[in-house]
Amino acid sequence: MTVTNKKHSRELTEHFFRNEYGKMVSVITKYIGTENVQTAEDIVQETLLKAVDYWQHNGIPKNPQAWLYTTAKNLTLNILKRKKYQSELNEQTIGQNSEQLEKMEISEELISDEQLKMMFVCCHPKISENSQICLILKILCGFSISEIANAFFTTTETINKRLVRGRKQLRTNNVSFELPKNLNENLPIVLKTIFLLFNEGYSPTQKNELIRYGLCLEAIRLCEILVNSENLEKKSDCFALMALMYFNASRFDSRMNATNSIIEMDKQNRKNWNQELINLGIQNLNQAINEKQVSIYLILATISANHCIAPSFEKTDWEEILSLYDGLIELEDTPITRLNRIVALSKVKGNRKAISELEHLEKKSKIDKNHLFHSTLAELYKLENETEKAKNSYKKAISLTKNKRDANLLQKKLIEVVPI
Repeated sequence: MTVTNKKHSRELTEHFFRNEYGKMVSVITKYIGTENVQTAEDIVQETLLKAVDYWQHNGIPKNPQAWLYTTAKNLTLNILKRKKYQSELNEQTIGQNSEQLEKMEISEELISDEQLKMMFVCCHPKISENSQICLILKILCGFSISEIANAFFTTTETINKRLVRGRKQLRTNNVSFELPKNLNENLPIVLKTIFLLFNEGYSPTQKNELIRYGLCLEAIRLCEILVNSENLEKKSDCFALMALMYFNASRFDSRMNATNSIIEMDKQNRKNWNQELINLGIQNLNQAINEKQVSIYLILATISANHCIAPSFEKTDWEEILSLYDGLIELEDTPITRLNRIVALSKVKGNRKAISELEHLEKKSKIDKNHLFHSTLAELYKLENETEKAKNSYKKAISLTKNKRDANLLQKKLIEVVPI
């Protein structure tokens, strides 16, 4: 096999690792139980290692997905056979599961059903919220531990502990691999995790890529499972989150230039915005509005819709957006929400008012640990011709950013303020 083919094989394997990992773990868990979810993960890991070795030496099979699931199924059957002899108590159940697994035929419907169950298994009430989110990101979405740590702004050691705790709670509470009677009760944590997944794709914290399309598409796919489920009675938040993701995704192609550098919204060519995705966003937003349930996702989606339908950045309905942020603060008064509100505030009430609000926010919170706080402050200082303050704020923002992509953008802005 040539070097090029080997590289292509590795890339395809990595693609399947990200896109099939959670699907495969969910399907396997159906047959070995939630108490053995770690074993299911190990089986998938081994399957993918076998794929790397086999595909590099024998070429990529015609149906890579079928190859992966067949290999995973055989590995699972071997484990079930071993367990059958290890535990007489579960022998009948294990035998039945083995028979069902042997007859299993992979379909998108089966995968969706099992992933829906896995979403709610990970969000069992006996599991802490932090562990719930970590389990979904690791098991369903195939996040690495370091990616989860970055998403939580914490250490890999902390995430490891949360995962260990979460898996232990799955075992000790005998969590059934079935849908709960009231899905809506645990829906908020599922949606929160999907939104976190989308944001990691939209603004990666770890890699220097501008956008990680795969993660964003995975988040939309998981939300589609919820939207299409007949088991959910109230779907307003599902539709609202779907709308929000479609609106944000519509701007993908205009967020970067030929050199893969960020283009901020005020400089984007709106003709490059994907009108089809905007229309899908509007359809989902209308579905959410029809249920007449005000929520964080509905307000965020409406804010994003205002950006998408505005003819230009300056002609955006900033007063409407500021009003929406004020409503959002009533539901979720966090430093990040107040920081995101600042641009609209500056457009409606002026830069000095916005600077004053940021200074007040800094005193009341730890927002000054976030590079976005300092970059926003720098922009306002620049607009007010306070060059020295703008320069210092840009430098502080650069020192706090963890992503080279963001640092490069801030460095360019700093040079614009203080030319070399």
